[in-house]
Amino acid sequence: MRVSEVWKQAGIGLAKSAVRETNINLPNLLTVSRILLIPVFVILFATPTPARSLAAAVVFVVAAVTDMLDGYLARRRSQITRLGRLLDPIADKLLVLSALILLVQFDRVSALVAILIIAREVAVTGIRAIAATEGMILSAELTGKYKMALQVIAVVFLMLEDTAFAQFGNLHVAGTVTLYVSLVLGYVSGAKYLLNFWRQVTLKGL
Repeated sequence: MRVSEVWKQAGIGLAKSAVRETNINLPNLLTVSRILLIPVFVILFATPTPARSLAAAVVFVVAAVTDMLDGYLARRRSQITRLGRLLDPIADKLLVLSALILLVQFDRVSALVAILIIAREVAVTGIRAIAATEGMILSAELTGKYKMALQVIAVVFLMLEDTAFAQFGNLHVAGTVTLYVSLVLGYVSGAKYLLNFWRQVTLKGL
């Protein structure tokens, strides 16, 4: 192999490594944009008139779509970073929990359901934080992804129940049932996280 080709391959390798290591990339920017959209969503939905509820729902959906895009792009472009792994679940939780708290305030979601969902999220976040400090990897559960998708659908239904979309059916019932299903899936995925964590703790002899 010629020297020029060796340097070319080395340059490509360094470039790829730099892309992987830098925190300034498209997936991370999408995650940050999701966090920045949360106060916009809260301001719009704080006074849930039909027009503002519709606008808030649009912002919520856009933010939720960035959740799907950032992970996909990070894997596709080999741009998975520690910052992204930290911010992504935080952004998800802030988005959904902000919506749930507002929905509880407007009597569209039971406070007990919201507490159970928040408790699950705090517990899983705590387990993953402890695992990270011990060098353990708890991969995202597929059940947890389904849970997140159903939560987004439930929140959108409940937000739109007083808008023109209510003519298509009882959105409150549809949203409530979907939220209950997501609650069950959330605890199933939480149990899987706990079992995975316990196995790794046992193997490490901690």
